[in-house]
Amino acid sequence: MKTLFILGVLLSICSLSLSQECREQLLEDVDFPGSDIQTVISPDVDHCQQLCTQHPACLFFTYLPAEWTQNNRNFFCLLKSSSSGEPKVKTPVQGVTSGFSLKPCRPDPKPCLPRMYPGLDFPGADYRALFTEDAEECRRACTQDPACQFFNFQNGRFTIENLRYTCYLKFSWAVPTLPIVERKAGVVSGFSKKAETPQWGKPVCQGKLFLNTNITEENVLVLPAASPGHCQNLCSAHTVCASFTFVSDNFNCQLKVNGNAMILKAKAGVTSGLPARFCRPDNSWVNVALEGVDFGGSDIRFEVTDDAASCQRTCNEDSNCQFYTYVKPDFPETSIRRRCFLKRAITMPAPPRVTKVDNVVSGFQLRNCL
Repeated sequence: MKTLFILGVLLSICSLSLSQECREQLLEDVDFPGSDIQTVISPDVDHCQQLCTQHPACLFFTYLPAEWTQNNRNFFCLLKSSSSGEPKVKTPVQGVTSGFSLKPCRPDPKPCLPRMYPGLDFPGADYRALFTEDAEECRRACTQDPACQFFNFQNGRFTIENLRYTCYLKFSWAVPTLPIVERKAGVVSGFSKKAETPQWGKPVCQGKLFLNTNITEENVLVLPAASPGHCQNLCSAHTVCASFTFVSDNFNCQLKVNGNAMILKAKAGVTSGLPARFCRPDNSWVNVALEGVDFGGSDIRFEVTDDAASCQRTCNEDSNCQFYTYVKPDFPETSIRRRCFLKRAITMPAPPRVTKVDNVVSGFQLRNCL
């Protein structure tokens, strides 16, 4: 109860972004010191601004570019927030750039990122390597592969001769992931219809599930999920997930790597299954309202609605809402009853690291630009 009350206070802060004016202009050589809520890595200031826009609580930011020399925090994107919605201080600092979230501008939830980055490497997150003629061909390979979110190309002058013309395709989550899923009386949670993975042009399939069955393969990743269908959606979106197991007691979604054999063992309260990459599975899980389940955090704003169905419709109509939690009228904490908390996670391509490397070109897929 105390957690939801705190979330309500935080959401009232985040709601400021909707009432503020749209401010797209970047402020060069200006720092917004303090008020940090998260530090992420970004190749340039425009990408940093998009990260701030997608982050549920970020209202403004400061970016430290490749040329930053005062310390080793190059490519740092400092996401910030305040109760007033404004930076507490604006300080002249040579080399930094600051700006504001584009949330009031009603931005595209899937921004186009067409820029190439010569001399920058996005190390890590590789899942496939191939040889291509140039960086443009590497980007085309990334764009045509649904799992690829960004890439790295090593040209014909790269230092290691046998790695020249190598194109590395890289992964980051393009579907929303939930930070917290827990049982809580008096609330209802669910998803926007936009949460499912698009499968245009693919044939319909049932989506194979094994009820009361555990798969004993090695876990590549364990993360929160709301249901077996949601867990299958996450497995289908991950590049190396060969199967999954969903544990209903703790909402754990165990993504499994491919082994020599798939070993199934009976286990109550557990559902396992296979990903659906080449067909369109039943996505009815998106429409299910989960009674007594809370999706903690990731709030962008709240509205007062009459019931959970109205809350889901509100989420569906908001281009930035991916999932929601509704507080029922009989919830013990009276101050947040009937609140519909709209939520989102960052789903734009985001490299885990950025470094300067000669004869390397990096960039992002162009599917969002079509």
